[in-house]
Amino acid sequence: MKRITLFSIIFATAVGVMAQSNYKVDPAHASVNFKVKHNGITFVQGRFDKFDGAIIGSPYQLESTRVFFNVNVESINTGVPMRDNHLRSSDFFEVEKFPTMSFESTAIEKVDDHKYKLHGKLQIKDVTKDVTFDVMYGGLVKGENGVEVIGFTAKNKINRLDYNIAFDPDGAGIGKDIFITLFLEFKNN
Repeated sequence: MKRITLFSIIFATAVGVMAQSNYKVDPAHASVNFKVKHNGITFVQGRFDKFDGAIIGSPYQLESTRVFFNVNVESINTGVPMRDNHLRSSDFFEVEKFPTMSFESTAIEKVDDHKYKLHGKLQIKDVTKDVTFDVMYGGLVKGENGVEVIGFTAKNKINRLDYNIAFDPDGAGIGKDIFITLFLEFKNN
């Protein structure tokens, strides 16, 4: 009897490990975007062109997966080179000292079949804070060569001052709130 119980535990563990997969972000079908209020009357939009990320776990049990994401801060792109260079400077991101931003999930909470709350730690510069992204699950499909592809849209709003991005601290010219929108496809490795 003990042998059957032990075999059952080993089998269940092996099946659980095999069910977990690594899904790597597909940069050709993903974007890391932001917008910030300018002069209190409109928004300036931008993006980061270089990033990587992964989901570890089963796409059929998203609540038990882990999510990791890194952004190359020097790849900031607002379409205006002079502004981008200023954003890379010590007034903003200090890319020489802090070349990456990172996110690591701590929990995923299912709201309904297509909505989730992605809780985690966001590190920008020398500050790490707890954040929650509102996530819309786009679905899972078979892509090229039968590879599984899973898609999401994630949104959040952070206060840049919380991360020591303190140029124009009153927010008169550059808003304090940064609105983040991620469009992400992950491919099964």
